[in-house]
Amino acid sequence: MSDLRVIDADAHFVEPPEVWTKFLDPQFQWAAPKRMVDNQGRMRRVLAGQMLHHTPYKPKSTPMEKLQGSWDPKARLADMDRVGVDGMVIYPTWGLFFFSLTDPATCAALCRAYNDWASEFVATDPKRLFAPAIVPQIDVQMSIAEAKRGLRELGLKGVFMRPNLVGGRTIDHPSYEPLWDLLEEYDAPLVLHEGTTEDLNQAGMDRYDNFMFRHMISHPFEQQMALLSLICGGVLERHPKMKVTIVECGVAWVPYWLARMDDHVEQWGHASLKLAAKPSEYFKRQCFVSAEGAERLLPFTVSAIGDDNICFSSDYPHPDHPFDGIVDELKSMPGLSEASKRKILGENAARLFGI
Repeated sequence: MSDLRVIDADAHFVEPPEVWTKFLDPQFQWAAPKRMVDNQGRMRRVLAGQMLHHTPYKPKSTPMEKLQGSWDPKARLADMDRVGVDGMVIYPTWGLFFFSLTDPATCAALCRAYNDWASEFVATDPKRLFAPAIVPQIDVQMSIAEAKRGLRELGLKGVFMRPNLVGGRTIDHPSYEPLWDLLEEYDAPLVLHEGTTEDLNQAGMDRYDNFMFRHMISHPFEQQMALLSLICGGVLERHPKMKVTIVECGVAWVPYWLARMDDHVEQWGHASLKLAAKPSEYFKRQCFVSAEGAERLLPFTVSAIGDDNICFSSDYPHPDHPFDGIVDELKSMPGLSEASKRKILGENAARLFGI
């Protein structure tokens, strides 16, 4: 596998303060992200004047912003070289919190600043570093405008959105149709990424205050509902060239969810939108999911749905996923053929993002 190109389909920035001082419109500087210590001595995020929920990171873990590769492209490239990653698709950390902002103008200004900085970051090595544009999902027309700017002017790879209910809209809402048209026009993927930010209505928040419970539930369940909306809501049927990737929630749930959708369309399809094909067929044609490193159920998933729709991801530099050794671990995983490892480690992501 010496000629294998490894592409990490889900990594993150940790946006430094310079993003906002350099790129954020002066009239929105008041909304710039920052950190403050609360009255319990805990470090908390503050966004647009609101203190966000405390995230209970593992004691003594290295803060993400202390890792130079979080915000320095040359340091990131060095880290990639160390573990054998050739290309990396990078998503926001602070930007995950923008999707709960209810003022469209503030949200759009923050998205523009982030996209300008991200495009400058990946321009350090455009053959190895890639990023999609984040959009102010609270306002569909502003999202379309920022997606156009990101794809046309900044050369960003795809559009990044949350799977949650944002602005009272599920992901199959009719108002998004022009955005899906744009993605088809540019052959650019939709990236759906959940985050246990606790500032949006998320699965699990109505019954648990345990962060571990919420984190375990929010990522896969929100993504399962979004995939249901895209497929059974007819989005992928109406937009057959649109590509979707679902990241950071594992892959072992996919065979179950596809089988359940197929069964429900067969048994209960009379109560929903009529589809021309099975849900699993739309998934096979248009959707991708990312394995979280070397998931032990990855061989099971490949045996159930094949190896054409699965990518590799590290979640670098987030502390709940180890980075060192991650590529070698997947390369040596038993139960996967060499052809499957090639597809998962790089070929599928290259096809998805056009890189």
